[in-house]
Amino acid sequence: MRFMILVKANKSSESGALPDQTLLAEMGKYNEELVNAGVLLAAEGLQPSSKGARVRFSGAKRTVINGPFGEIKDLIAGFWLFQVKSKDEAIEWVKRAPNPFPGAESEIEIRQVFEADDFGPALTPELREQERRIGSQMDKNVKR
Repeated sequence: MRFMILVKANKSSESGALPDQTLLAEMGKYNEELVNAGVLLAAEGLQPSSKGARVRFSGAKRTVINGPFGEIKDLIAGFWLFQVKSKDEAIEWVKRAPNPFPGAESEIEIRQVFEADDFGPALTPELREQERRIGSQMDKNVKR
């Protein structure tokens, strides 16, 4: 099972404030634990919404909305992608995470990622093969 672990934004992250060396070291240690346990698939912080954009869809029409975006509580400051056996295991890993905003309240949301089997017969053998090819190409595209 894969879970997207979403670090909710706050005023500090939306202002563009960067984490200090202590937090970077704590997060590095935590991420290393996740990697060594075979849990971590991806992890990244996100730039503030002022540097982002949204594309609104209305039928065939597309409208671009540049950031910053309104409700900070609805924004994401970063994420992890975990591969674990259950939601309970994901929760236990998240409870061990350093507070992303030391000295402030933080919230981390845990959401399960859909797997191919979740789509049932709508995901035909042809579409499954296409997903496999896309995944293979994505693996080749990953650069660090």
